[in-house]
Amino acid sequence: MATENTPSTDTRRPSHRLDLAVLDRIERLSETQFVYLMLIPVLLLLGSMAIWPLLYTANLSLHADNVLSPDLVGGFVGLQNYVDLLTGKANPILRRPFFDLSRPFTSAVPVTLLFTLGAVVIETILGFAMALVLDQRFRGRRFARVAMILPWAVPIVIQGMIFYLMFQPSIGFAVGPLNDLGLISSSPLANSQDALLISILADIWKQSAFMALLILAGLQSIDRSLYEVAKVEGASRLQRFRTITFPLVLPALLVALLFRTIAALKVYGVVETVASCNTVPTVSCLVVTTWNAHRYGSAAAIAFLIAIAIGLLLLIYLVQFRGEEGGGLGI
Repeated sequence: MATENTPSTDTRRPSHRLDLAVLDRIERLSETQFVYLMLIPVLLLLGSMAIWPLLYTANLSLHADNVLSPDLVGGFVGLQNYVDLLTGKANPILRRPFFDLSRPFTSAVPVTLLFTLGAVVIETILGFAMALVLDQRFRGRRFARVAMILPWAVPIVIQGMIFYLMFQPSIGFAVGPLNDLGLISSSPLANSQDALLISILADIWKQSAFMALLILAGLQSIDRSLYEVAKVEGASRLQRFRTITFPLVLPALLVALLFRTIAALKVYGVVETVASCNTVPTVSCLVVTTWNAHRYGSAAAIAFLIAIAIGLLLLIYLVQFRGEEGGGLGI
C-alpha cells in the first residue's frame, strides 16, 4: 500500500500560537523590564487600595457638613472647607482649633509639629547611638539586641497605659520627682503642655528601637575591609566615622527618618491612650473627634490635608535623594 506524503501544516490552535508569541515577547524583555512586568498586578492592587480612599475622602471634603440630616454630607461647597480650616473660621465648630499659633499646645497643627520634631529628633539620636553600640562585637550582644526590640514590640495600648500609670498623681512614681524639679505640674495628664511632653517620651521609649533597627541594618551592610584600610592609613575613630560610617549609613538613616516622620505626623494611638485627644489634640485626633461629631466634610478636609502634607514630604525626599546610589527608596 502506497503511503501518501502530505505537506506539514501548523495544526496548533490560534490560542496556543498566541501563548507562544507572548512567551517569546517575555523572553526578549530585559531583566529590569521583567521585574516591572511581574510587579504590575501588585502595583495595580496597591494603587487601587490607596487611590480609591483618597478620591472618596477628597470628594467628601468638597461638601458641606450635614449634622442634622440623615444624608452623609450636604451640598457641594468646593474648597470652602479648606479655606475655613486654614483661616480659622472652622475653629468654633471643632473640638480644638486646627491652626492657631496663639494656642500652640491646644491647636492641632502646632501640637502635631511639636510632637513630630521632639520625638523624631531624639529617636534618631538615640537610635543611631544604640545602633553604633550593637554593631560592635561584645559578650551578650544578642541579648542586648533582643532587649532593645522589646519596647518596639509592646502594643500601643499597653505602651500608653504604662506611661499613663507612671504619671498618675496618686500612684505614678514619676510625678513627684519631676514636679519637685519644676519640670511638670502636679497633675501632668490634665495639662496640655505636660501631656504633650509625656506623649513624646512614650513615643521615644517605643520607637527609638525602630530607628536603631533600620540604622543597624545599614551599618551591617558596610564592608569591614574599609575600616581595616583606614586603620592602616592611621585614621582615628572619629575620622573613620566621618569618612566611612556616616556617608555609607546615610541612605538607611534617611529612610528611617522618612518613615518615622510620616508616622509621627499621623500620631493618634499613643496620644489617645496616654492623655486623650482632648488634652493633646493632634491633627489625627481632630479628624476622629470631628468625624464623631458627624461633621464629615470638615473631617475629610482635615484628613486630606494630612495626606497632602505626607505626599509632599515623600516627593521632596524622592527628588532630593533619587540620585544617590543605593540610597533612599531605591528609586
